[in-house]
Amino acid sequence: MLESVASNSRPFVLLHGGRHGGWCWGPVASRLRRRGFDVLTPTLTGLGDRSHLLDPSIGLDTHVQDLVATFEYEDLTDSILVAHSYGGVVASAAMEKIADRVRFMVYVDALIPRAGESVFDLVGPRRAAAIEENARNHGRGWTVPVSDASYYGITDPDIIAWVNSKLTPQPIKTYRDPVGSTERAWSHPGMFVECLPTRAEPFVLDRARDRSVRDEKFWYRTLEGTHEAPLTNPDGTLEILLEAARIADSL
Repeated sequence: MLESVASNSRPFVLLHGGRHGGWCWGPVASRLRRRGFDVLTPTLTGLGDRSHLLDPSIGLDTHVQDLVATFEYEDLTDSILVAHSYGGVVASAAMEKIADRVRFMVYVDALIPRAGESVFDLVGPRRAAAIEENARNHGRGWTVPVSDASYYGITDPDIIAWVNSKLTPQPIKTYRDPVGSTERAWSHPGMFVECLPTRAEPFVLDRARDRSVRDEKFWYRTLEGTHEAPLTNPDGTLEILLEAARIADSL
């Protein structure tokens, strides 16, 4: 049974996606903690419970430093780093500084950038143009406005209402900024989890699938529950993360 396969000595760091905050990992974090794991759910500057810090100057580097600081100030080692959606860009860049503290990475329907790519590069020109227009019309020109939670595939009205009450705008600079080196992320043991139905771009999925074929230290899994599977299917997400912990134990 999955209950017995993972060691609880390894901390989890659960990183949220765009316009979200650490709050979105609550149902999964509580399940991991009941299994005895230490779990951190940091929120990136300007978002969620740190939305009072929202400012046009916040860029990708700010968010990368947020994650690096979490590892440094919490003295984290031998951890499992889990990144959802936009968080994949942040985690991939941060690995240049924290790879020695991370045992295993998990990308949950997340962006996996190569050096020099931005979020807009990864989502494609048509979607990037739509986001830019939305920012001009509804985001004061410098934020990505929130979307109704149904945009992420959620259908339960109670979850939609709760998520809508938590979402916050995000500085568009974080989407425009190119990432630096991601070499250490691409060479690190990890897993990609495709949430079904996914919101990931097809070429991002192809990139992850190809890596899983070529790299014996990289796994590919699917998970029912829409892009917001950590909220809509926390039990399934837990099972995936327990498998990741088991793989990490075997490395």
